[in-house]
Amino acid sequence: MKKTVIALVVASIGLTACNGDDGKDGVDGSHGANSLVKLTEVAAGDSQCPLGGQLIQTGLDINGNGMLDSAEINAEQSQYLCREAEQQLRADLIGRYASGVFGQSAAEILGFHGATGHVFVVNAQSGKVDIIDASGLSGQPVGAEVALTLNNLPKLRELDVAQDLGHERLGGVNSLAIHGDLLAAAIERGDTLGNSKQGRGYVAFYRIGTSGEVSFMHGVEVGALPDNLVFSHDGKQVLVAGEGEPSDDYLVDPLGTIAFIDVVDGVPATSATLLNFSDFNVGAARESELAANIKINGPGASVAQDLEPEYIATTNSTAFVAMQENNAIAVIDIAQKQVISIWPLGEKDFGAAQNAIDASDKDDRVNLQAYPGVVGLYQPDTIASFQWHGSDFLVTANEGDSRDYGGFSEEVRAADLLLDPNHLQYAAAQDKTQLGRLKVTTSMGDQDGDGDYDKIVAYGGRSFSIWDQNGQQVFDSGSDFSRITAALLGSNFNNSNEENKGDSRSDDKGAEPEALAIGEVNGKRYAFIGLERTSGFMIYEITNPFAPKFVDYVVNRDFEVGFEIDGSDITGTPEAAGDLGPEGMAFVSASDSPTAQPLLIIGNEVSGSTSVYQLSLH
Repeated sequence: MKKTVIALVVASIGLTACNGDDGKDGVDGSHGANSLVKLTEVAAGDSQCPLGGQLIQTGLDINGNGMLDSAEINAEQSQYLCREAEQQLRADLIGRYASGVFGQSAAEILGFHGATGHVFVVNAQSGKVDIIDASGLSGQPVGAEVALTLNNLPKLRELDVAQDLGHERLGGVNSLAIHGDLLAAAIERGDTLGNSKQGRGYVAFYRIGTSGEVSFMHGVEVGALPDNLVFSHDGKQVLVAGEGEPSDDYLVDPLGTIAFIDVVDGVPATSATLLNFSDFNVGAARESELAANIKINGPGASVAQDLEPEYIATTNSTAFVAMQENNAIAVIDIAQKQVISIWPLGEKDFGAAQNAIDASDKDDRVNLQAYPGVVGLYQPDTIASFQWHGSDFLVTANEGDSRDYGGFSEEVRAADLLLDPNHLQYAAAQDKTQLGRLKVTTSMGDQDGDGDYDKIVAYGGRSFSIWDQNGQQVFDSGSDFSRITAALLGSNFNNSNEENKGDSRSDDKGAEPEALAIGEVNGKRYAFIGLERTSGFMIYEITNPFAPKFVDYVVNRDFEVGFEIDGSDITGTPEAAGDLGPEGMAFVSASDSPTAQPLLIIGNEVSGSTSVYQLSLH
């Protein structure tokens, strides 16, 4: 092994012991991570260090003098320390498909087929899936001057899922997943009473050919409003989250379900096994297992009706199911098709300094404050799982969501709450530049049952979190998203995704972290978190789930362009504004990538664009 001798004095550079370090510091012969030492004998790329690291032999004090005679230096004193190379992950835009359809959910959840290099994108309102060709990407980053309007990926064709299934009352496609050459797409269906989403939905299966041809196989009926679906790791099952959302008048509230569709020798079954949560109803066998702080608040709804599965993440044997409105995670045994437990996610304390929020869209400034007596419900949308040291961990994008229907709404402004006069924020809640505009729930917060509110409970954590396999939080990003976007964007932080109006979402749920993907690059694990309202995405290195590190915030949006999107009513020039409303993400490993480098692909719901970023270390 060739070594290059250098003279380098390093103070507190975060050295990590390779062999036998006992963590001690100083000149007592054991040089720990916080030692100030002169380093010699640097050997780059040694197998004992992580990829990209350097192996550094110590044995000199800060003045370059030998601490012991060479004959006396023992193994511990001449230990090697790893110094990580100072490289940072960079995301460069290399491809983009612009549909030209704004505010119509023309790009939502997506998947990548490695064999063909095709991207399959849910075009939700059309009931179709767009197929985009990314196979010809060169990997060359585009300049900032063309990034906002880039349109270099061709759309090949589309799958008309509703037509292929051939059933009446089919609505929008909500999700898709790819495993090998199988594509599964979930589509909602109306009921016979005229409600648009309350009938039992379907999963449509397709076979993707090696030359890119796609053939419809068959459909499988699942629960009401299939909102997300995933393949198990071995590809032998498809799991479907049936949200079972109520009708607008709240007179019809289907059960929340998890559907299991077996796949045998690459062929999906023609029927599904449905799992619901009736065992947790009042008077049922598992009633006592349901924690009191799981939010059950639908009028007249049973627990099984009120629990609304939103998103699924799987490990080899377990499925984690986010139930956003309920602020809970269900843990499912995949093989047994049974609910193991339901975790309450609890509350985030907005009174803690590290969790400070800007709670007003009327303060005309960045105004992050801690508010004791105010909390947020995490209420994740997208979730993802990984393993570390053989244990499962769950990552959540803490978007938040309220129940706001014609027949029932829990959503009010904090100024409209009947607060206990002794509440610490009694005055601030009457001030629209402080807490008065904050959207909160009326379903929680009256802790003593006397009719007034002792706690102000808002929606969302404005963060991402990591949880262990027991449901204990091991990390939360606190107020990072607000602080970082405020520093970089100024008054444009917490912006809406439907117009450039500056700080217009602080009173709601802030930037609204929603999209999420996890991937490994050069041996390190990263989390990518999309900000639905402000747009763009955060990058964190989460190799060690107990010590995540912020890496970058990447945004392809011009906040000075004049436009407004109100459904199909479009004014201004949104086509010049860039990517708006990241809704879905897919990480592509280097081995599957057409550029031989990892990719992050993002579906932007409001701008109807699909963007491809190449990931590399620099």
